Amino acid sequence: MNSINVPRVLVVGATGELGTLAVDDLIGRGAEVALCGRDQGRLAALAERTGCPARHIDAYDLDDCAAAAPWAASSLGTLDGVLVTVGVAGFGHAAAVPNAVAEHLMTVNALCPMAVLRGAASTVGAGGVLAAVTGAIVDGPLRGTADYAAAKAALSCWLGVMAREVRRRQVAVIDARLPHMATGFAGRAIAGRPPSLARAADPAREIAALVDEMVGHLDRASDLPVAAVTGKRAVKDR
Repeated sequence: MNSINVPRVLVVGATGELGTLAVDDLIGRGAEVALCGRDQGRLAALAERTGCPARHIDAYDLDDCAAAAPWAASSLGTLDGVLVTVGVAGFGHAAAVPNAVAEHLMTVNALCPMAVLRGAASTVGAGGVLAAVTGAIVDGPLRGTADYAAAKAALSCWLGVMAREVRRRQVAVIDARLPHMATGFAGRAIAGRPPSLARAADPAREIAALVDEMVGHLDRASDLPVAAVTGKRAVKDR
């Protein structure tokens, strides 16, 4: 049997509010966690508080993003899952958003998570899980969010295709379309002002549900025969 006794998970975006919530939730469940984040001060403080291995990451260095999962696997001994919570908001009418802002939104919200999970696809073991936060905006983009919504939708589409490509190894791909949450995220937009948004959800509750889904898949995978988890046909005794 394939037994995952202690899940080993990489959280990218660990210095943001959602990432830190995920780190604490995973540790509370007994997981071993590796941290990647942009804010070096917060990253150092989080690593000191949790005792987790940590690595600085720059969303514009896509090769470094792709190297995050192999680093985590080396640090933790193996890697069962990856969660990417990296993101930045930006608003404005499509015709008025500066090209530099559009590039930044696409890089941070789409290209960076894609690079992380591309590097993780061959690193996470059979029966593992790959997850990224996209957002409810994928299903209901608002006026004034064209470039931000397009970046999140690009990531969502990419995740859907990857899910079909790794399914044979029983690797789950989670497109976490979380609702607007009370994190102040929209207020930290790099451009523009947010449109009228729905009532903010509790981020701790939303992250707990996402971690439930990730850990639930790992628990189910641990109960599968090795042949099923690796996608190989079981050979019957003759």
